[in-house]
Amino acid sequence: MMFIGIFIKKKMSNTTPHQKLKHQQVQYLEFLSSDTQKAKAFYIQAFGWSFTDYGPDYTSFEGDYVDGGFTTGEPLKGSILVVLYSADLEQSLENVIAAGGIITKEIFDFPGGRRFQFLDPDGYELAVWSL
Repeated sequence: MMFIGIFIKKKMSNTTPHQKLKHQQVQYLEFLSSDTQKAKAFYIQAFGWSFTDYGPDYTSFEGDYVDGGFTTGEPLKGSILVVLYSADLEQSLENVIAAGGIITKEIFDFPGGRRFQFLDPDGYELAVWSL
């Protein structure tokens, strides 16, 4: 099962766990990954995330607002789109490409900002947006 959130910041959390806990709000994203080490390497290179390993089959990341993790399993492409925020959309696009991401939608305008979409190494489609 995958839980979903809206924004994940590049800078990892400076908040305490209790500051993140908001009643009935999304707090954790969990992805299935055929190779958690490959997934971890991609997100480190593309977005500078840091991880904590909990054995060979689970690794987690922590953000200011939403935490998450990757567990061993067969990825399932779903209908929910995880959207990350970027202060520098073009640089984020370059980072995703350099990390091996596949761009599915080039940068485009939408009411409220701009964004692009990509596939990660497990085939999950994510988006990155900016003002």
